[in-house]
Amino acid sequence: MTETSSSVKRKIVIIDESKCNGCGICVPACVEGALKIIDGKARLVSETYCDGLGACLGECPQDAITIEEREAPSFDEKAVEHYKTVIHHQEATMIHGCPGSAVRQVKQSATQCASSDDSSLHQSHLSHWPVQLTLVSPSAPFLKNADILLAADCVPFAYADFHRDFIKGHALLIACPKLDNFNAHLEKLTAILKVAQPKSLTVVHMEVPCCSGLAQMASRALPLSNNTTLLHEITIGVNGAVLV
Repeated sequence: MTETSSSVKRKIVIIDESKCNGCGICVPACVEGALKIIDGKARLVSETYCDGLGACLGECPQDAITIEEREAPSFDEKAVEHYKTVIHHQEATMIHGCPGSAVRQVKQSATQCASSDDSSLHQSHLSHWPVQLTLVSPSAPFLKNADILLAADCVPFAYADFHRDFIKGHALLIACPKLDNFNAHLEKLTAILKVAQPKSLTVVHMEVPCCSGLAQMASRALPLSNNTTLLHEITIGVNGAVLV
């Protein structure tokens, strides 16, 4: 265990929870990993992980983050590196320990709709597995030179014809920018863009503010991967309508 740092008067970030909407955009801006979305709000994981330089300030659309000078534990760079190593190990264990993450191609088949008032055929357009961004390898064959669709977890439940209008002809990835590990997703998406060199990247997210973090993630990943892939953004309303 890391020893408790002595308190000193120094600069450190403070988060106004009344302003924070939990969008998570600030999380990847903190290289030290000091910020995390907990119970729907951005919070400091530990004061010892915050260097007080404020790289996260300009990323908050709600102006919920400021810097104050007060008594706080000293910034501990060794503790930060240990913390990041532990987190990466936990994520790697979760990914590789899941037998369901094995890559497979999905054979499409049309199935008769059981509804008595609709005799049309409904077809799944999912062409591969897995789809969760955490579980997908950057070298997965279905990503190579593909048109990638990055969708927020809630979108398929709001938009009725998600398969027909969005998945068809795309390699699907799903993620939640609020509840998932934003930094890990940003790192994974950047790696995918570097390795797969997709033809296009379409981001579909809900209209709620926190969900726009998925588009922010894509916007960050593209330059980090030195990729010029064309980015499309689509917003779905909670009533199921396409808003943008």
